[in-house]
Parts: sequence; structure tokens; C-alpha cells
Amino acid sequence: MSDLPRKAVTRTAKLAALPLGFAGRATWGLGKRIGGRSAEIVGRELQQRTAEQLFKVLGELKGGAMKFGQALSVFESALPEEIAGPYRAALTKLQEAAPPMPARTVHSVLEERLGADWRDLFEEFQDKPSAAASIGQVHRAVWHDGREVAVKVQYPGAGDALLSDLAQLGRFARLLGPLIPGLDIKPLIAELRDRVSEELDYSLEAQAQRDHAAEFSADPDVVVPEVVHQSDQVLVTEWMDGIPLSEVIADGTAEERDRAGQLLTRFLFSGPARTGLLHADPHPGNFRLLPGDPTGDGPAPWRLGVLDFGTVDRLPDGLPPLIGIALRMALDGDGERVHAMLCEEGFVKPSIELDPAAVLDYLLPIIEPAGVAEFTFTRDWMRHQAARIADPRSPAHQLGRQLNVPPAYLLIHRVTLSTIGVLCQLGATVRMRDELDRWLPGFADGEVPGPREAESLTSPHPEESLPKESMAVEESPAEESPAEEKSERAAEA
Repeated sequence: MSDLPRKAVTRTAKLAALPLGFAGRATWGLGKRIGGRSAEIVGRELQQRTAEQLFKVLGELKGGAMKFGQALSVFESALPEEIAGPYRAALTKLQEAAPPMPARTVHSVLEERLGADWRDLFEEFQDKPSAAASIGQVHRAVWHDGREVAVKVQYPGAGDALLSDLAQLGRFARLLGPLIPGLDIKPLIAELRDRVSEELDYSLEAQAQRDHAAEFSADPDVVVPEVVHQSDQVLVTEWMDGIPLSEVIADGTAEERDRAGQLLTRFLFSGPARTGLLHADPHPGNFRLLPGDPTGDGPAPWRLGVLDFGTVDRLPDGLPPLIGIALRMALDGDGERVHAMLCEEGFVKPSIELDPAAVLDYLLPIIEPAGVAEFTFTRDWMRHQAARIADPRSPAHQLGRQLNVPPAYLLIHRVTLSTIGVLCQLGATVRMRDELDRWLPGFADGEVPGPREAESLTSPHPEESLPKESMAVEESPAEESPAEEKSERAAEA
């Protein structure tokens, strides 16, 4: 596949073939079992064939299909090991690479956006991309002032492709749902669609990256490359070397894994407090582990490099204090007050009656990492949580279906879950409580706000702070669903 397929009929046909392929492989598996092969062996082969087709199609299509695949990949640690094994290699490919667009197309975009003399802006430009992702690919180059830079070029037709793919995937949400137990796929796809317009606008991405680069410029632990130049469909930033987090997950030492996990946690909670923005695309391809400056006689500490600010959540006052206060109350065992706050904020609808003790039983296993000095995130722990919530016979499943995530909290919810998924892939031991004490509003003291203060705990997104573009994406008839329904179903994740 050498270019982005833009014709809707071509892309739709590829995606429409997925459920047919799943059905065909199920028939193949039945035939094998009738022929005498064990259900376990056939099942594993079936999962492997399914993974190969699914992620081959998603990777080739790029666009929204690729974006969905990357979002899904961070939940790989929730899969049972007998299923995760065949999927892991295919998921990892989505985190770092996709088939590139040809050099002639790249040159055409650069000429159109930077001018006919675009080559004069660079001392060197590598035609072979160093990375390819959902809506663009990155080329390594040398800027005219000698700086090494990354040139991000948007695929022609990426906007239409994103919307078309996500609309099509939305129709198959129930078929894709079993990939990750306990995760409701449809709200994930709907939320990705809500962010399309913002991610396609490189001026918004450039500003978000400038804000982060300025805030973290002197930070000893987090590195954000400076923006060098930006125009429509082209973004030039400083080049950043380092070990991709996907490689740390695959082959990193315990020290590298723990350091990466600690810094990833710190960035998740400190970013909104320091910049008013939440980096909302925490898949491993967007992070690097960089050697730090030596301090004293010990080895240089690792630093975390952060890339891709195309998707951010705008939180001008940082993360809402409700999260920190309710988390502290839950850890203190105060189910009555947790329940009261969740009801006030719309996490529990007025028509739903829940036992506060049951709410606490539901929450405590999930928030265990925040209740101890340090916690080792593992795939086994993630699988246990996913199975507990996904099992229809489980009280946690029954209660989870009755909870509601207000729309303003959906992206925060997804980013937190995704980050935890990456921590489990890393197998990192993290002092999460330290980061919460320092950066999460309301957590350190856990005080219940008075009536006046409570006003600031409502929606973390005042209506006027939402980008108009993200509210203007048209839904196709097949994809229309009330925000209320979307929120209810997201709570199951």
C-alpha cells in the first residue's frame, strides 16, 4: 500500500470485509474442530488469523482506522494471555509504523504548503519517512539553520478518511467489542470522532506543543521538542532521539521500565496543572526514553521525551478537584461521601439507587495503586480488573452498568485508562501516590468543598472553552446517539 486510499467506496469495502472475515474464520475453526483438532489449538490459530487481518487492514488504511487501532493497542494488557500473545505483535506494529506515502506525494504537499522553493528551507531532507501514523508521517531533515528537525506531513484527504473510517467502524462496534473485555468500543470511536477536526488543524497542535515546550523547558525529567515552523498540513519541530517506549516495553531493563512508568505518571498528572492541557494520546509511539544529565557520581537518570500534541484536552484550571477529593474519600473508606459527590456531579443519575458500600467495593480494587507507597502494574492485574468488570455475573459488572461518565469527563477517563494500560505493558513499579499528592487537586487534603467552592467542581470544560470544531463534526444517521447514551456506555469501560 503506497498511498492513502481516499475513495470512500474503497475504504468502506476494506472495513466492511472485516466482519465477513471474522465469520469466515469462525467457520474455518469449526471445520478444524470437526476434523479432530483441539478447541484450544484452533482457538489460538483463529485469534492469530483475526489479529493479522484486522491490523493489516487498519494499518493500510491509516486515517481513522489507524487511529482506532492505536487507541485500542494500549489496552492490550487487559487481554487474557492466551489471546494477547497472538495480538501483541500486531498491536505493537500499530504503535510505531504504517505503510508510508510515496516521496512524490510528500514533495507535492511540501511544494503546495511551503512554496516552490521549499528545498531551500532545508540543508537536508530524507525522503524515507522515519515514522508513519494515523493522519501523517514524519521525515527527518536538517533545517536551514543547522538544527535537526522532524517534518510532519499530513496525508492528502486525511480528514475525509478519518470521518469515513470512524463512521464505518462505529457500525461494527459490537463485533469489535470482544477484543478488549470490559471496554465499550462505541463511545471510544465516538470520542475519537469528536477530536478529528482539532487533530487535523496543525496550528492547534503547534500551539499546544509550544505551550508544553515553554513550561517544560527547564524540567529535569520531561523533554518536549520546540516548534520550528508550522503551516497548513506541515509541522516542523526539533528532532528528538531516544528509545521508543514500545522498545522499552519489549526489551527494557527493570530500571528503564520503572523510570519510564514514573515519568509517564508524573507527566499525566502534572501536565494539566502546569499547562492547562492534557496530552490525550498516550500510546507508546508518542514517548521516548532519553539519557539525562549526570548529577553527582551516579549514572545519568533517564528523562521522558513527549511527542504529538495533536489531541489535547483543554483544562484551563487543571484536572477538576472532584477527581482528587473523591479518590481520597474512597481510599479513606468514606463510601457515603463518595456516593454523594458522584450523585451531585452526574456520575449517578437521579433515577438510579446505589448502595454506597457497593460503590466503594467497585472502586477500591481499581484505585489500589493510589493507596500504597508504590505499586507494580502488571498485565495480570489489568486482566483481573477487566475480567471483574466484564463478567455479567459479577457485582462490579452490574454496578458499572449503572454508573454514568458525564461527557466532560470522557476524555480524562480514557486518557487515565490508556496510561494505566501502558504502565501495565511496562510492568513498572510506580510511586503514584507521590504524584497525586503533588499534582492532583483535592487529593492531598481530601476536603469536601463548601457550596461556593463546589461550583468549581462541575464540568471541567466550560462550554466556551471547547473548540468549536470539535462540536461541529456531523454524525451520519447510523452513528447518531445521544450524549447521555454515550456517557452511560463509556462507564462500562
